[in-house]
Amino acid sequence: MKLFGRWEYDITLKDKGMARYINLTPVHIPHTAGRMVGKQFSKSKMNIVERLVNKMMRSGQGTRKVAGKYIRGSGNTGKKMNALNIVEKAFEIVEKRTKKNPLQVLVDAIQASGPREETTTIIYGGIRYHQAVDVSTQRRVDFALKYLSLGAFATAFSKDKPIEECLADEIIWASKSDTKSYAIQRKEETERIAHSAR
Repeated sequence: MKLFGRWEYDITLKDKGMARYINLTPVHIPHTAGRMVGKQFSKSKMNIVERLVNKMMRSGQGTRKVAGKYIRGSGNTGKKMNALNIVEKAFEIVEKRTKKNPLQVLVDAIQASGPREETTTIIYGGIRYHQAVDVSTQRRVDFALKYLSLGAFATAFSKDKPIEECLADEIIWASKSDTKSYAIQRKEETERIAHSAR
């Protein structure tokens, strides 16, 4: 079975720790119609492409800035077929530019853009301290998908460039660990802050 009837699921994972959380069960169209909703940790059983599609059904961060801009109402909230079309077209662009299976490029991007360390706040004696902590593998995948989609929306916001091209750029840059990628920038920033809080 091929994704969208076009791309094979023969993917190699460099980071073996992520194998449990990057689900590559072969499906033709990644759409479970909400069967996984409300079940604890069930998102790790959901196909990774569907998780990306779900992240594309948003409209920015709301009241917070993304890449220096407030992004509200410019996304694709609630329209799953639109989100599926965006991801499929982005995969076509990725395949055309890299001459590789876009699923492999997406998996490489997720592995490269998930932060390994972050900070948490500890209150000790009435004083707040920031303490560096390791990030769980599932949280790394969550962060990577979130920042890939947010980076695509931030690039496409109030510009002539379509969202499909922006998502394709973001995936390609992240797979190469290029700092042009918003996801890689956020990963490095998170790890730098955690390093200084050790």
